[in-house]
Amino acid sequence: MLHQDDLKWIAKTSTELNTVLHQIARYADLAKRHKGDHDYIDQLNQQVEIATQAAQALLNRVMSMILESTSGKTPSPSVQTATSSTPGAKLAGEEVSTEARAPRITPEIPILNPEGTRELVLIVDDEPEIGEFASTILAEEGYKVIIARDGFEALKIFQQIHREIGLIILDFFLPVMDGDAVFEELKAINPGVDVVLSSGFAEQNKIGAMLAQGLRGFIPKPYTREKLLEQVRSTLDAPRRPSR
Repeated sequence: MLHQDDLKWIAKTSTELNTVLHQIARYADLAKRHKGDHDYIDQLNQQVEIATQAAQALLNRVMSMILESTSGKTPSPSVQTATSSTPGAKLAGEEVSTEARAPRITPEIPILNPEGTRELVLIVDDEPEIGEFASTILAEEGYKVIIARDGFEALKIFQQIHREIGLIILDFFLPVMDGDAVFEELKAINPGVDVVLSSGFAEQNKIGAMLAQGLRGFIPKPYTREKLLEQVRSTLDAPRRPSR
């Protein structure tokens, strides 16, 4: 017998799996176009692993329901615990606590001002001096800050802890993968992601296209302390879009 919780879980996990499969298709296409670039291949491999976990979790959950219906017994709690196909999530059949179901910041992700009382901001910029300038200002104002040096590092971080991140400040010109491509991948993971673009020479037509897709704002470089703090706060305080 299908319980309401089972149906909700299957629908949620199936949606997540479908999203990952679309990402796999995109990364496969990018890997073909950028032959020899291992970053795209690494991302592809990571998405395949996530899809494998989600598919296994679905199989385990369905099997547990079949066993329940044929034996008349309730499956053990450990069989029903896996609720996420995000990286690091355990598969159904493994013991997972309630707190472990949501993404958590891990020691592998360095955070500036980890005890800050304000939101977590991810800065994506390949210029160390700009990343240091922005992160120092935000940390002094009580924000928690993570810095990614390129789009691939940003996507890896976002895939792991996207529910923890309040805002992303994204440079447009990045190595290999420009900001508009990174923005597209971020939205594939979470359509409600809040992103502010930062650039000195971004093409206006591309900025316009990103705004139409949900970009929350733009900070021209070089920016001042006041301008950065004003844009960050106004974006975080604005009505938020529902995320998937």
